[in-house]
Amino acid sequence: MKGNRQQSILALLRDSDWLTTWALADRLAVSQETIRRDLRALQQHGKIVRHHGRARLIHPPNRDGGEPFGSRLKSHYADKVDIARHALGWISEGMTLALDASSTCFHLARQLPDIEMTVFTNSLPICHEMAKRERITLICSGGTLERKYRCYVNPALGSLLKGMEIDLFIFSCEGVDEAGNMWDPAMHSAGFKAQLLKRAAQSLLLIDKSKLKRASEVKIGHLSQVTELITDARLPKIIRPHGAA
Repeated sequence: MKGNRQQSILALLRDSDWLTTWALADRLAVSQETIRRDLRALQQHGKIVRHHGRARLIHPPNRDGGEPFGSRLKSHYADKVDIARHALGWISEGMTLALDASSTCFHLARQLPDIEMTVFTNSLPICHEMAKRERITLICSGGTLERKYRCYVNPALGSLLKGMEIDLFIFSCEGVDEAGNMWDPAMHSAGFKAQLLKRAAQSLLLIDKSKLKRASEVKIGHLSQVTELITDARLPKIIRPHGAA
């Protein structure tokens, strides 16, 4: 019975972008708690993505499931601002800092002091924010602007990074699953982060509690590659990075 119900859930999600827990429970005539258990099981098997009481399939055909930058900026706003503030302790004058195009890194950029340092980013909003800092040297990844995510996509990123020494890479992601794998919804985003993780001397992953035990379309890497994780959630030992206490 449970297996048949989970197959029915997958069939319903194939016809929709997102469905709420309530909608699934209503269509299958079961309780929302039963649907939540089924969704947790499907997520653990890498079949779906869950977000704010909704669910969608992983790898839906011809569909980009990532949320636009504007929506992410409003989501968990206070938590992200606080997480970004804790990352400031890792930043000092003279560093070369790399920031991804996440909304959490944008909140960090807004809090950065105007000190002598270099910031490298693929984020259009962060570029605009850094343009206000007279002492910060800004390097943009360049490339084609992806308006949905407000980031630049540059196929020549590898060549660009060869001449750079990144002291600290700060980033976020769509989710971290129970095995400690980090995920993003778009190949260009995951690729940018994977390359910076390999290049940077140290790295910080900034995620709020809604990102835990979640997967998405494209794997970035594993938490073992990350120096430290800053979050508002209590982490099980199995998914702590090697630098976490």
